[in-house]
Amino acid sequence: MIEIKNLVVQIEDNRILNGLDLKVADGEVAAIMGPNGSGKSTLSYVIAGKEDYEVLDGEVLLDGENILEMDAAERAAAGVFLAFQYPLEIPGVGTMTFLKAALNAQRKARGEEPLSTPELIKRVNAAGEVLEIKRDFLKRALNVGFSGGEKKRMEILQMALLEPRFCILDETDSGLDIDALRIVSDGVNKLRDPGRSFLVITHYQRLLNHIVPDTVHVMSAGRIVKSGGKELALELEANGYADYRQLAAE
Repeated sequence: MIEIKNLVVQIEDNRILNGLDLKVADGEVAAIMGPNGSGKSTLSYVIAGKEDYEVLDGEVLLDGENILEMDAAERAAAGVFLAFQYPLEIPGVGTMTFLKAALNAQRKARGEEPLSTPELIKRVNAAGEVLEIKRDFLKRALNVGFSGGEKKRMEILQMALLEPRFCILDETDSGLDIDALRIVSDGVNKLRDPGRSFLVITHYQRLLNHIVPDTVHVMSAGRIVKSGGKELALELEANGYADYRQLAAE
């Protein structure tokens, strides 16, 4: 379980998160929706350990352990995974080289034996088939020349291989056409598991038609202002965020 308590965060003296509280249970898919500038992406970056953010107060507990005391690599080894809104291209680094290094670094941190090249290829090909990733893409530099949908599929491929405990999807639907959205969502749904939880950050109901959440949280002005079931997303789609901006101001 991930539990966030009174999280207060700023960057360059600009307060972004203002005492945010949130719980996501094992096996739960929680969605966060909210207007631009409400702090959704900041929350994802702070959980994952991105630098430059100053945590003024609060805790982020993964199975009772405060991961804010860990560096980004330690958080990843503990089971935190962030799928970026805009995955980076890394020229000169082969996709398979990257996947092997990432997976074996995780296994080493967990005291596990590294995967052999044949076993790695077997795992990558199996996961790639689910995500409809062409094998020639795996021979190219990471994300270089990939479309938006192909980059997002590569993120989900990494998630499938690393088998994290807590997965954050930061606007994964951004830039996806209908077919790519279906493929990426199917890949995520296949990873749903009683021992794995998800935090899905999105602006739109269309993603939640495919990845159906257990809970929906509305974020405004750096904190959660309302929580409910999946029907809350439909309300937001119909009425927008005006009422919740007012709640945040109170």
